Amino acid sequence: MAAAESSQTLERGLRLLRLLTDGSEGLTPTTLAARLELSRPAVYRLLTTLQNEGFVRRSADGRVHLGFGVLQLARSVHPLLRAAALPVLRRLAEQVGATAHLTVAEGSEGLAIAVVEPSWTDIHVAYREGARHPLERGAAGLAILSVRAAEMTEPGSAGEVSPQAAPYFVTEGQLQQDARGIAAPILGLPSLEASVGVVTFGALDATAVGPRVVEAAGELRDALA
Repeated sequence: MAAAESSQTLERGLRLLRLLTDGSEGLTPTTLAARLELSRPAVYRLLTTLQNEGFVRRSADGRVHLGFGVLQLARSVHPLLRAAALPVLRRLAEQVGATAHLTVAEGSEGLAIAVVEPSWTDIHVAYREGARHPLERGAAGLAILSVRAAEMTEPGSAGEVSPQAAPYFVTEGQLQQDARGIAAPILGLPSLEASVGVVTFGALDATAVGPRVVEAAGELRDALA
């Protein structure tokens, strides 16, 4: 296979995988062919290769879904994300006096892959790396869902919003009783669905802490970019 043809095949395969990230119900080969502007035989060839590698799977009704191979790739990136996030989270935790965390989306769940507790507070939330929760609950998940909603209503808009203009979300008692959380999405990285947040049992002035969380999300975005 010529280099140009191989590159084109790779590009088409990556575009197909991106289409499958838009929904959990899967897409039919006919829909994929239409959106990729390819023939059905060409799409079936892509699907065969991706399915053999575990990156896509077919359900009983014939719809195509992301496979667990994609999840394995994502998990292999987590140590790199954690290493980049720790300095940012450490500064945030010390400045705010609350437990800081980086949460990434895995399907309909949020996964905490980096957590830093403040060193100088008497009481703080023991939020552990590896903790999972539904995206619909807690500030971290709501921040991630806000980016998904923006992408559905105006494709590409999430990547065009500056860190200073990014929203932050405030919740109380949704994941732990009496715990208060503030989180902001990481914008401008289309391949990463994630948020930076803080959580505490103490008083939390959203007007003061919220902008600092947004700033930290921007710092991490810049570090990853």
